[in-house]
Amino acid sequence: MSDFIKLTNVTKTYTRGKESISIFDKLTLSIPKGDFVAIMGPSGSGKTTLLNLLGGTDRCDSGEIVFDGEHIEGYSEGQLAAWRARNVGFIFQFYNLMPVLTAAQNVELPLMLTSLTSLPSQKRKDNVATALKIVDLSDRAGHKPKELSGGQQQRVAIARAIVSDPKFLLCDEPTGDLDRATANDILKTLQQLNRELGKTIIMVTHDPEAARFATRTLHLDKGQFVEVTS
Repeated sequence: MSDFIKLTNVTKTYTRGKESISIFDKLTLSIPKGDFVAIMGPSGSGKTTLLNLLGGTDRCDSGEIVFDGEHIEGYSEGQLAAWRARNVGFIFQFYNLMPVLTAAQNVELPLMLTSLTSLPSQKRKDNVATALKIVDLSDRAGHKPKELSGGQQQRVAIARAIVSDPKFLLCDEPTGDLDRATANDILKTLQQLNRELGKTIIMVTHDPEAARFATRTLHLDKGQFVEVTS
């Protein structure tokens, strides 16, 4: 199976005062299309930095970052914004929903940004309805976040992430704020998106139970990956 996502010799260094902190030194990563990868590692190992690089919200110092044959490491900010809108869905630990908007309006937000604003109004509404149906929240479309449970709010966040039909999902501790039973329900939803819709998923987690829902687990340590399970 060919690589859908490929990082080659990626380096990333942050400067703090007069000190340079190396996060990645010639990091290499290959992810086939349709994979569901859990990434684990100690705090400070670079997991969030990796997601930022993969999502085009941060830049590497050197190396190549290629998605489906498309090099993004040299893109301008405008090109990256347009690329993210087409390709990436983000799911976070905290749902980041707008409290004054309904579930449907929150889900529609990505379709109102950048190149996706050209979608006709009815197409946006159809996409929103489909996304809410996938996460089994059609009956909550008119509810605001305060009227929803934590698990329901995360389902709205997942619907928002998939409403533009992105090629892959980046999940940063998506169950970190949920109880075990609710977390498992959310992970089953991610598993469904992977198995039934073919979404490529990269999930950062500290939770070994969450990692078991992925097809394989990678451990990030000292700027390099070690495959733990497959």
